[in-house]
Amino acid sequence: MLSHEALSELFLDARTHRAWRNEPVDDATLVRVYELLRMAPTAVNSQPLRITFVRSQEAKKKLEPCLAKGNVEKTMTAPATAILAYDLDFWTHLPELFTAADLRKDFEGKPEHIEQTAKLNATLQCAYFILAARSLGLDCGPMAGFDNGKVDEAFFSGTRYKSIILCNVGHGDASKLYPRAPRPAFDKFCKIL
Repeated sequence: MLSHEALSELFLDARTHRAWRNEPVDDATLVRVYELLRMAPTAVNSQPLRITFVRSQEAKKKLEPCLAKGNVEKTMTAPATAILAYDLDFWTHLPELFTAADLRKDFEGKPEHIEQTAKLNATLQCAYFILAARSLGLDCGPMAGFDNGKVDEAFFSGTRYKSIILCNVGHGDASKLYPRAPRPAFDKFCKIL
């Protein structure tokens, strides 16, 4: 079982950050985030998540017109922004990722099945991205306030990647956090049968 300190880092004290301290996030840390999240489960180890880290001023200028107005400042000041996307060609990599059987035939020519599998499993990986980043001492600011089509055109032209969410990562400025919103009790949304 994880210690209370570890649970606090991942869940209890972790917050969605909107303001950032002026501290960079190095390449090695971003690589380590990926190395951790790739260990999480996906259907037949499909691993459909694709990540583009936006960090340079040039890349940020490319991202800025894709953002909803309320997300511009927090994204432009973040040390890095991860564009988390799914790959519609994920299934072509199955022979190297799922060695028990060649499952490409289960996807070939089935665009709805491909889309559903890719989106569902990559979305699951997005949650693990946040946990991996938090476990390495980073704060996160996930958001959906952007134009997916513009992001896909600007960053994924010529691929079959489709953006899901953006996630700012860095060291958050806790002095700018809003008070934590209430969380529902177990009995409100859960039951044990």
